[in-house]
Amino acid sequence: MAARPSPVASVLEAPPPRFSPSEAATIASEFFGVRGHATALGSERDQTFLIEDGGAGAVLKISNLGEDPQILDLEAQAILHVRRVDPELPVAAPHRALGGGWHATAEGSDGRHFVRLFDRARGRTGGPELADDAVFAYAATHARLNRALRTFFHPAAQRELLWNLEHAPKLRPLLTSIGDAQRRRLLDGVLDRFDEHVAPRWQHLRAHVVHGDLNLDNVVLDERNRVAGIFDFGDTAYSAQVGDFAVGLASLLRGRRSDDVFRTARIAIDGYASRLPFEPVELDVLADLVAARLATIVTVSAWRVERYPENAEYIQAWDADSWELLELFSETGAETVARELGARRAVVPTPELADRRRRALGSALTALTYRRPVHVVRGEGVWLFEADGTRLLDAYNNVPVVGHCHPRVTEAVVRQTRLLNTHSRYLYEPLIELAERLARSMPEGSGLDTVMLVNSGSEANDIAWRIATAVTGSAGAIVTEHAYHGVTHTIADFSPEEWPREFRPPNVATIAPPGEHAPGETERAVELLNARGVGLAATYIDGGFTSDGIRTPEPHEVQALVDATHAAGGLFVADEVQAGHGRTGEHLWSFAAYGITPDLVTLGKPMGNGYPVAAVIARNDLVDRFASMTSFFSTFGGNPVAASAALAVLDVIDDERLVASAARVGERLRSALAAVGRRDDAIAAVRGRGLLVGVELGSRGAPDPDLAARVVDRLRDNGILIGRTGRLDNVLKIRPPLVFRDEHADAVAAGVERALAAER
Repeated sequence: MAARPSPVASVLEAPPPRFSPSEAATIASEFFGVRGHATALGSERDQTFLIEDGGAGAVLKISNLGEDPQILDLEAQAILHVRRVDPELPVAAPHRALGGGWHATAEGSDGRHFVRLFDRARGRTGGPELADDAVFAYAATHARLNRALRTFFHPAAQRELLWNLEHAPKLRPLLTSIGDAQRRRLLDGVLDRFDEHVAPRWQHLRAHVVHGDLNLDNVVLDERNRVAGIFDFGDTAYSAQVGDFAVGLASLLRGRRSDDVFRTARIAIDGYASRLPFEPVELDVLADLVAARLATIVTVSAWRVERYPENAEYIQAWDADSWELLELFSETGAETVARELGARRAVVPTPELADRRRRALGSALTALTYRRPVHVVRGEGVWLFEADGTRLLDAYNNVPVVGHCHPRVTEAVVRQTRLLNTHSRYLYEPLIELAERLARSMPEGSGLDTVMLVNSGSEANDIAWRIATAVTGSAGAIVTEHAYHGVTHTIADFSPEEWPREFRPPNVATIAPPGEHAPGETERAVELLNARGVGLAATYIDGGFTSDGIRTPEPHEVQALVDATHAAGGLFVADEVQAGHGRTGEHLWSFAAYGITPDLVTLGKPMGNGYPVAAVIARNDLVDRFASMTSFFSTFGGNPVAASAALAVLDVIDDERLVASAARVGERLRSALAAVGRRDDAIAAVRGRGLLVGVELGSRGAPDPDLAARVVDRLRDNGILIGRTGRLDNVLKIRPPLVFRDEHADAVAAGVERALAAER
């Protein structure tokens, strides 16, 4: 009997067995009790026979002499694990040998071989003719298989196998088997790219035991071209999940027209991601892994044909299609192929992107905020990161109220997006739960019990206006002199901050912010509206007076405005779009600090931490009167994803105690800025509540908007983002995410002081 090869010898180096069909039939009968006719099936390094016994039949697999019994146990246990975890996956089950194990041994002319028997999987083979739905379903099945295997491990799974893409660099010594020099250079390029782009990322890829060879030759399909049988776990090993998918993807792409390759690849990627979403780093390397798989096919093929020319037809079956794909990838370029398969795009240079913005979005869009544009590529907490890696402290954006990309909010959005997104004419829990949660957040006894969900603060203010005009029969509005309430046709008229020069809507009267205006100013505004024949429908107030330079009037001053509004027959709208969600540090809603009861409350910007969602909260009687005249529906308002984001934001505000934190950190920031003001007379005043802070700048007692603009740009250059506000644009506007901490507040104060000093 011939000696078995050393355990370290690769199964790829051992010659395939040479049993006849009659010998195979005898083995099936003797060791597994299955009697029937044997027909040889193709195999790369083993022998496989179909055993037809007049019943279900079976498949006999005879291993070559290089096989390790621990590997056979690995394969059997992997199959059994998959069948337990996902019984509906059509994985061909192993049969127990009559001796009780999952394999037996049979003597051949060259030595003793391990033999195994598996269920016969019935179906047809598939190839490039598979339609999109079949490609999608195939990849989804692949994902299910990996999902089942991710909880499996076996000591033998750490084996070194050349088909495992982790070991692609070890193909280099075999390239001498490629006779064509140009093709060798092509493969060298693939392996160079692997070394440079994939190998450094390999340890960051999700990994577990994988099938290792889920290609179209190792499955059968039903009449609908869905996977009806999965077999041949011979390449099972511990490897990167995305590498395993690359094996299947390469199989799906072989033989397709060059103009259909990348489109088909994206269909397959979608199918896999429908069950197991990819991580960005996985998509970054996917194209290179597909190329590595193709390189492995043609290299191992050439190498093995040199050794076993009698099996060349089977070994080389995939070569032509694989070379075609490799040449297509080479002609297209590695970076382009990577993007076609979902890799992140290279960052566009800032000047080029700014020019494209101007040309594509037009002149009506507000100009970029800073002299040197902020070119952001990601955010985290209180930080924004530019394309060049520069980290910027965000003390400006109130939209990411719980911090940029808060994990709970992003996960809520992703989880719900994968589950369902639809409109509010269907029943679903997130919408109703959000409405109930918002109503409960209103002051007790306020009567604010009905919630209408929309997509933006502008829409919310527009709906509030429709309710006000329907209920009051009037058409006039009162707003503060530099307010901003939105961009719709109607609400833009309520936003003096955006008015063109000399523009004065006839149905809008402006007043100075409470605490700044003269006695009787509100009453005179009412008289003006009456004189114009429109009457007062509503007064809109932003509780932080953000666009008016950030003001903190006394409660009685705001209460007087509410009383005057009601006396004139109008409704009072508390616009919480900018100052709400805990920003002022005393209550969740800024109006509560004034002890007032609004008729309507509008929410927006921070409500979804960047996901579009907004709301109107009103008394039920007002909504009923509105509903008696018209109906309301917003296709996307309060959709399940938006509602889930908004609920997550409320949860984070509660769990991280961000309202109290805003009060404490905001007080620290204002105190530090006031101290700067005592040292630098360019600071005329420091105002605000919580983490809504205004720093008024002036020179020789006069407002100085130019100084404010230079300070804002200088801070940006030094890594801190703030804005400007106020009627004269001379107030530094500081409104960071509520996850701002002491060290961030200190950095802003120090940054302002340095910027002012540099202006002297």
